[in-house]
Amino acid sequence: MSSDIRVATNQAPPLVGHNIVTTDAALVEAVTRHASAEVVEDLAPIGALAGTAEAREHGMLANEHHPRLTPYDRYGNRIDEVEFHPSWHWLMERAVGQGLAAAPWEAQEAGSPYAHVRRAAGFMAWSHTEPGHGCPISMTYAAVPALRADDAIAKEWTPLLASLSYDPGLRSPATKLGALAGMGMTEKQGGSDVRANVTEARRTSVDGEYTLHGHKWFTSAPMNDVFLVLAQAPGGVTCFVVPRVLPDGTRNRLDVVRLKDKLGNRSNASSELEFEGTLAHRLGDEGRGVRTIIEMVAATRLDCVLGSTSLIRRAVNEATWHTAHRSAFGSLLIEKPLMQNVLADLAVEAEAATALAVRLASAVDNLHDPHEAALRRIALPLSKFWVCKRTPAAVAEALECLGGNGYVEESGMPLLYREAPLNSVWEGSGNVNALDVPRALGREPEALDAWITEVGRAQGGDARLDRAIQDTLALLGSLMGDPASMEVNARRLTARMALCLQGSLLVRFAPPEVADVFCASRLGSSYDGVFGTLDGGDLRAIVERATPVV
Repeated sequence: MSSDIRVATNQAPPLVGHNIVTTDAALVEAVTRHASAEVVEDLAPIGALAGTAEAREHGMLANEHHPRLTPYDRYGNRIDEVEFHPSWHWLMERAVGQGLAAAPWEAQEAGSPYAHVRRAAGFMAWSHTEPGHGCPISMTYAAVPALRADDAIAKEWTPLLASLSYDPGLRSPATKLGALAGMGMTEKQGGSDVRANVTEARRTSVDGEYTLHGHKWFTSAPMNDVFLVLAQAPGGVTCFVVPRVLPDGTRNRLDVVRLKDKLGNRSNASSELEFEGTLAHRLGDEGRGVRTIIEMVAATRLDCVLGSTSLIRRAVNEATWHTAHRSAFGSLLIEKPLMQNVLADLAVEAEAATALAVRLASAVDNLHDPHEAALRRIALPLSKFWVCKRTPAAVAEALECLGGNGYVEESGMPLLYREAPLNSVWEGSGNVNALDVPRALGREPEALDAWITEVGRAQGGDARLDRAIQDTLALLGSLMGDPASMEVNARRLTARMALCLQGSLLVRFAPPEVADVFCASRLGSSYDGVFGTLDGGDLRAIVERATPVV
């Protein structure tokens, strides 16, 4: 019997050994622009690990073996524990250990000027391994600015949340080396309309202490150590801090009804919770719950942009790598003119998202700068709307570049595709974010000034961008003072503002061929939204720039 194994020599090998941090030109340039080359060097190890076959395998296993809820122990005691596959813990340990959770806030307080840019780049790179475990990492990051509404609570929890030690398990916080945070806002009758919440908060005899009675429809990572929750107090909707385990080691009354059966994000446990006498501590004033938790919402919106950008980037990496090694019809796919058009279009999408994501993180590094603060207010909702909306289409197109290979689980592309819609739903769906843009423009004039200043920094760099900015301002002017027209056109306005912001960044900082194609397509008059319909440009150079180097 022959031992020969027939190998399809025209097939692409798996993409492993790619150091996402040091060899991806768009990411390296964005980080260096807003931070320093030393930050890139510091992140090199996590980029190298993210590109290994080991990391890819752990990501696949964490999604194949879903979290499992055990409501009761064998004696019938209520325990509400969720068991995760060891690969989940492998991923979490490295994400926390690399400072991707809440560590940047303490680093910033200690004087680090680039803590959030470093974290943003690391978060995008590490999310290439598996996106689901990014949820508890993101909520832990986002909890810290909200906790600052109460100095005592912030001092109690921030050091644990900012720790580089991953310490899973339900134990008293005082015995743990690190902690993770979650969030419970939505209820089944309200959804995004959190003011319709019916969970009741009843005061106890202790100042600032309450018991909660009600439910939460969607709370991710129920094994986390502390949750920020909205409930109806006597003074109105209020934000509360809910510990999973009380200081004496007993478990807080927090019943996990079930885990959600989701489209994607399968590695992460998302749950429905019931409260019946659950101990909680007020965060901020009664009736100011939405304003208190909005700081957490803003930070998670940033991570929605980072996470979606990571999905696009990973999908484009896979597409360019595959086509650079796959031969068909007499040559490599990447040499085919139409495939080159598709890949270049996808690469420009990834580059625009990357530039915008890192720019947003840079704004967080400058918390007290008035321009940066105003820019965050307007740029976060419009960026979340646009980048997250573009992700499903971009990932689907990249999957198609792999043909049938992209449709099978081993390629990793179906995992990305199932994950692609999530960030557009999480932390406010498309309409919620689109409507937040005119709300910000109406209430905070400095937000519009910040957008005009930011896009204006590229004035004269490209006539198409200049024209798009003027057209967007004209559209805004026609809608101001007409609430009905403003609402129905909110998506159109938000998309245009996001495109102008991306175009401004690319015109200022990207290679000319990238900026030219972006402005000609996204800001031109002939683009119809279908990837692969670019009309001219140095497509080969764009594709080469986006193709992974191993």
